[in-house]
Amino acid sequence: MITISEWKEMSKEETLAELLERIEKSKLNAFITVNERAIEDFKKPENGKLAGIPVAVKDNISTKGMLTTCASKILHNYIPPFDAHVVERLKQEGAVIIGKTNMDEFAMGTTTETSYFGVVRNPHDLDRVAGGSSGGSAACVAAGESVLSLGSDTGGSIRCPASFCGVYGLKPTYGLVSRYGLIPYANSLEQIGPFAACVDDLALLLEVIAGKDERDSTSAGKGFKFKPENRSYRIGIIKEMTGDEHVISSFNEAVELIKREHEVEEVSMPSFKYALAAYYIIAMSEASSNLARYDGVRYGLSLDELTSWNEYFSRVRAEGFGDEVKRRIMLGSYALSAGYYGKYYLKALKVRTLVIDDFKKALGKYDILISPTMPSLPFRIGELADPLTMYKADVNTVPINLSGIPSLSMPIFERKGLPVGLQIMANYFEENRILSFAKWLEEKIKAVS
Repeated sequence: MITISEWKEMSKEETLAELLERIEKSKLNAFITVNERAIEDFKKPENGKLAGIPVAVKDNISTKGMLTTCASKILHNYIPPFDAHVVERLKQEGAVIIGKTNMDEFAMGTTTETSYFGVVRNPHDLDRVAGGSSGGSAACVAAGESVLSLGSDTGGSIRCPASFCGVYGLKPTYGLVSRYGLIPYANSLEQIGPFAACVDDLALLLEVIAGKDERDSTSAGKGFKFKPENRSYRIGIIKEMTGDEHVISSFNEAVELIKREHEVEEVSMPSFKYALAAYYIIAMSEASSNLARYDGVRYGLSLDELTSWNEYFSRVRAEGFGDEVKRRIMLGSYALSAGYYGKYYLKALKVRTLVIDDFKKALGKYDILISPTMPSLPFRIGELADPLTMYKADVNTVPINLSGIPSLSMPIFERKGLPVGLQIMANYFEENRILSFAKWLEEKIKAVS
């Protein structure tokens, strides 16, 4: 991994050329597209918080003039005519867009194995997944193929790969970062967020991308500035968020460090046993609506043979979408259909309210909530052949997206040579508190490692 300060010490055109060569020779498959103009962009005299710093961007975030595929065959040749709000911010602050990162198709997955362009491999073990859906964004930072990166998080898609790859990844409060230019999967759940090698770099990237955007109706109109707090916190460990023996032993080791300076208690969140089911009903329902636009006329593949509308529409989607995307569209359409809307979708929305209420109660009592990020170590490639098993892997991350609160995954103590992530949650727009606590814990872990 490379921090911003380390990059600035060695930041020359030759260094960027070496970075691009490393990406080209990499076995990780973290990138779908590498920016051919990166060196030219680096030469431009730019001022700003990220002047000359390489930043990778997930391939569902629009980049003007650069391929943006969502890792799907149906968008394999799509080049957007505009930049997403976050990309505009990066360019304004002098960042160099190094390329577009690999991901699960339309951000639907936990392992990046659903990508049309192949699986992203974990830098710690090439036979294991990097996590998903922002697997490429996490892997490239972990492997030093970019200094910073952006991902999107619908149900853990930043925090899962951050945990599996041993980097820092933050899902901001819903609305803190504009979603303009993010190709949608599930509008009410997803949020763009940063990856970095350390807390300070993560905070700086968040400062750049956060803020008001008139083009996004969900924008909260708030900016962000990191001001580290130096205080003791009252911390709740969420009972329902757990993991296997390797994850729990690493988590407990971190908890023992935390107890030295902070008050720690266990807290129960009863609604969480329904959260996973509710999340997938809501996410798939929104996906079925959002992906209806890919019909081969407005967006998507263009077939040579002109047939009836229904046949053409079916063929475009059959050939353009992968199995997991088709599965989620069908399940979402079923949940929204007449006769089932009230039975499934409305009940899921009620569960969402219960999850929000549980978070409000807990965060009224505690400054911070913590848990393991993922319930297991990184999976071996091909290990999660059953979709239901893959969905269950998100059990610790989806409640956060249902509520909209911020959450960060940070690396703690490795097990079997593989990273383990600790998840830190706080109330709406309390990213400063999360990052302050993470910085304190980062220093304590370094001291004992």
